[in-house]
Amino acid sequence: MRIKPKSPREALQPEQAPAPPQRSRHVRNPFVILINMVITLTVFGLAAVGAALYIGKHKFEEPGPLSKETTVVISSGAGLSGITSRLTAEGIIDDSVLDEWVFNLGIRFYKNATKLQAGEYAFAPGVSMQEIMNDLVEGKAVTHSVTIPEGWTTAQIVARVREHPILTGEITEIPEEGALLPETYTFARGTPRQEVLNQMKAAQVKLLTEIWERRVDGLPINSPEELVILASIVEKETALADERSRVAGVFVNRLNKKMRLQSDPTILYGLYGGEAWLKDRSAIKQSELKKENKYNTYQIDGLPPGPIGNPGRAAMEAVANPSRTQDLYFVADGTGGHVFAETYEQHQDNVRKWRKIEKDRRQAEESKLEPVNSN
Repeated sequence: MRIKPKSPREALQPEQAPAPPQRSRHVRNPFVILINMVITLTVFGLAAVGAALYIGKHKFEEPGPLSKETTVVISSGAGLSGITSRLTAEGIIDDSVLDEWVFNLGIRFYKNATKLQAGEYAFAPGVSMQEIMNDLVEGKAVTHSVTIPEGWTTAQIVARVREHPILTGEITEIPEEGALLPETYTFARGTPRQEVLNQMKAAQVKLLTEIWERRVDGLPINSPEELVILASIVEKETALADERSRVAGVFVNRLNKKMRLQSDPTILYGLYGGEAWLKDRSAIKQSELKKENKYNTYQIDGLPPGPIGNPGRAAMEAVANPSRTQDLYFVADGTGGHVFAETYEQHQDNVRKWRKIEKDRRQAEESKLEPVNSN
């Protein structure tokens, strides 16, 4: 085929560009268009969700708006929405829709919505939402305490528990004398009073069982209950830790010899019961000593019918493992402790010394009260 030569004019004209190719029939298909739109929206959606999760996680973990330590009581059955409202009202979570939304979704994301515990919580300044969640889930509530001194009677213990402002409810069952273990007990706000007493009772049962199993052989006591009775007497006779075993040894020796215990505190308990030590009764009157009294160990043989208080761990340990001495007597030595004796003659000499100390003290007190003459 011969090529027709172009004229100079035709050679200067630009050549026409080829027409664009026809669109594929597949591209123009509505189903393909829909798929492309779905993919595009999904990509954008995932990107948006990822950004929201990142921002929400950062918000959930960052320090909150609280400026000073605040205590909040979360009531039982409040639910997630109720807890959120309580926290925002106290300024622990910022009072905004975004913060409430982040707090709620964050707890649900960690699957903790049903694990939040009621109680009294103390939140530090700047506490984050995540820290709040952890405290509520772990139940890190503020705890309160009540301390029961060793030797207190059940009446004294019940009065202290009844007066505690953090505890709630009525005491429906008064434990028996000697059934409670004197210690410090912790509890959350709103704990029932009866529950605390039950805890003291359970602690006494557990400890007494352990001590009874570790007792030495040859003790003149036949049951854990008798151990508590003797320990309650030891508790009232001395407040010095290093004397308890020796005082217990004296009473064990006297019981083995069929001698009466002759313990002054048993007189007072027999006359006044749980109220015996609510008032100062440093001296026992002759009328009290001679009055018929089933607890008075000057009148009865062996142990009294029950404890005269609630002994502590040390006193019960002392009775279970008393000092191995020949001591049968003891009397105050004027320094807060006691002097011990094996014979009645030694004891009488110690008693004379103690009475002289008492006499000197009385005279010293009286001399302070004498009026001073001024000329």
